[in-house]
Amino acid sequence: MRPTRSDMDVNEHSRRPARALPVRAVLFDLDGTLADTAADLAAALNRVRADRQLPPLPVATLRPHASDGTRGMLGAGLGVTREHPDWDVLKDAFLDYYAAAIAVHTRLFVGAERVLAEIERRRLAWGIVTNKAARFTLPLLEHLALASRVCGDTTAQAKPHPAPLLHAAARLGLDAGGCVYVGDAERDVAAARAAGMASLVARYGYIASDVMPESWKPDGFIDSLPAVLDWLPNGGDFIPDTPRR
Repeated sequence: MRPTRSDMDVNEHSRRPARALPVRAVLFDLDGTLADTAADLAAALNRVRADRQLPPLPVATLRPHASDGTRGMLGAGLGVTREHPDWDVLKDAFLDYYAAAIAVHTRLFVGAERVLAEIERRRLAWGIVTNKAARFTLPLLEHLALASRVCGDTTAQAKPHPAPLLHAAARLGLDAGGCVYVGDAERDVAAARAAGMASLVARYGYIASDVMPESWKPDGFIDSLPAVLDWLPNGGDFIPDTPRR
C-alpha cells in the first residue's frame, strides 16, 4: 500500500535532525523521561492484584501505561476506570502500596547525572514538571539525590494544561519561550505547545508500540537521555540572556 501524504509528513518529521534550540532552560517530565519508575509502579499494582487473588503481571506489560499514573496502571492491570464503583478503594490501595515502596527499583535513566551536570556547565537552568503529586515526587527525588524544582500538584491544573509549565518557567525567572520541555506522552507535547515552549519527545520512555509519537508533532525526538544535549545551546552556539526577575 502506498504511503499517504500524512504518513510521509510524519516520517519526515521523525527524521528531523537535532539542532541547538535558542533556549535558556530545560524542563523534564519525571516518569519515563528522567527516571525509570515503571518497576515500582508495577509492583504496587501487582500487590493490589494479589489482594484480589490475581496473578502478577509482567513489568513489560504495564510499562507502557506507567506515564498515565493511577489511571493507566489500574486500567491496564485491573480493567477499571474512574466510573467503577471500587475505583476509590483500588486507587487508595495502589497509592499506599506505591508510597511504601517508591524507590526499590526506580533509577535515573542512563546518563542522567552527566546530562544535568552538562546542562549546568552550559549555564542553562533545568527543572522537573510532573503530574505526579508532591506526596510521591518529593521523597522520590530525595532518594534520587535530585533537588525538586516543581511538583505535580503545585498548580490547580495538570498537564496537558500549560499552567504547570508556565509556573516552572516563572520559578526559573524565564519566559516560556525560553524553555524546552522533554516528555514521553502526547499531553507533554500539548502542554508545551499551549505554553509556547518547544517540545522534545523521549522515545525511550513509556510509549506503547501501537502509538505513533510523530503524530504529536513535537519539535524533535530523542532516543536516549544524553541525546537531549544535541538540542541545547553550547556556549558559542547561543549565550543566554540574563533571566527576568
